[in-house]
Amino acid sequence: MHTYKTNPEFFEQKSEILKALAHPVRLCIIQTLYNNGPTNVTDMHNCLDKPQSTISQHISKLKSANIIIGKRQGTEITYSIKNDEIKKIIQILF
Repeated sequence: MHTYKTNPEFFEQKSEILKALAHPVRLCIIQTLYNNGPTNVTDMHNCLDKPQSTISQHISKLKSANIIIGKRQGTEITYSIKNDEIKKIIQILF
């Protein structure tokens, strides 16, 4: 049995990640990025069958939670999962 030293900041950080993922659209976005690699909003829109504005709102929440990053290529922004910790979470979920 492991004994863990209480570290409120650690648990708060993990909680914030889980809160950000705790929405069906955001989970679908993350799963799409996990399965397809870097993807633009148009590709996510086609997969999710939601208005592009809805996808953009959820992308904004995922970006602010440091879960995804966007890379501009001309007029297009391609999004990807920011780190391996998120990839592990998605792998376990799906």
